[in-house]
Amino acid sequence: MTTPTSIRRPPAPNPAERAKTIATRNGPATLMPTAEQRDQPGQYGRVIPELHHVHTSGSVSVLLPDEHHLVKRAHEAQRGELAVMVELTDQAPVDLREPIRGLLWITGWLRPLSEVSARARAVSIAETRPDERLLDVGHGLTLLRLTPASLVLADAEGTHSLRPHMFSAAPPDPFHDYEAAWLRHLETDHADVVAQLAKHVPAELRDGWIRPLGLDRYGLRLRVEADSGDHDVRLAFSRPVEGPQQLSGEIRRLVGCPYSFG
Repeated sequence: MTTPTSIRRPPAPNPAERAKTIATRNGPATLMPTAEQRDQPGQYGRVIPELHHVHTSGSVSVLLPDEHHLVKRAHEAQRGELAVMVELTDQAPVDLREPIRGLLWITGWLRPLSEVSARARAVSIAETRPDERLLDVGHGLTLLRLTPASLVLADAEGTHSLRPHMFSAAPPDPFHDYEAAWLRHLETDHADVVAQLAKHVPAELRDGWIRPLGLDRYGLRLRVEADSGDHDVRLAFSRPVEGPQQLSGEIRRLVGCPYSFG
């Protein structure tokens, strides 16, 4: 008796790389109690910080008004540690009816910083992400640090638990700062290319509205918005790509057309 072979999924970045990419894109963030705290009396609800920044290590800097109750609780917490979860949302750069592509939860301890440490951290953030709100640290806004204990990623590839060292060692996808503009360009200016890419979508889904959903070095993801619901399809590249020129070649291969795309 022959054992049936399993269907091989197209290659994709590993969970730590996908998590690092979401964090690097700096999408919307929310602070919330940890799962163990939610049923305890007196817990706070969802809090949107004035500014957040995820560092390479997985540490998260959050900026809150001086008088915010989380700032007070962080100062009052035993050993100066307040257990908190940060939820990061990965949103599609095109207007989809279900725009959330993934969620990353970073759980750890929120700690207040000394005045000197807070200013040094604000300067460090400004070097990669200039923001005038960082100038208000110590002048109405407080910068706190979340030290990560664990991370959980949930996206189309599944749900994965990560340790901080795994996240720290992972690189973001090389297209993390290129993807949004490129997908919007594909959607608005190259409907003919999207129509040609549709030939790779399963036949039973081709009557749906086919939209560009995601890009990484392993392939292109399409979202099919159909009457039966939303369906995601990954189109694999023939090899991992690292830049626009290689990407253009892979798109031409998928489309089956000799002209350049960019």
